[in-house]
Amino acid sequence: MTREEVAMICKAMSDANRLKIIEMLTQGEKCGCHLLEELQITQPTLSHHMKVLSECGLVSSYKDGIWHHYSVNCDRFKEFKNYLAAITCSCDTFKEGDLEICCRKNEKT
Repeated sequence: MTREEVAMICKAMSDANRLKIIEMLTQGEKCGCHLLEELQITQPTLSHHMKVLSECGLVSSYKDGIWHHYSVNCDRFKEFKNYLAAITCSCDTFKEGDLEICCRKNEKT
């Protein structure tokens, strides 16, 4: 996953409604009607949020009649989580006593 892709996902998830949508979809596929009920937003607003989440690859969808059904793209989500998990503070490599010294040093800068 590239930095640009991670940045797109971070930007997409920086909105509270989109973050809530992702949280809801991690529980399983949802129809747009259920997302609308939970979020209490308009259908055009939901469409915009879903477009942003789809464009960064976090959400997949299909249409069934008039409704869209949405789900998290688990492979993409795991890739994103793994990218973030690989970013660590240099303090993490020190023993506990050294960690306190390192973090206090960083606070002064």
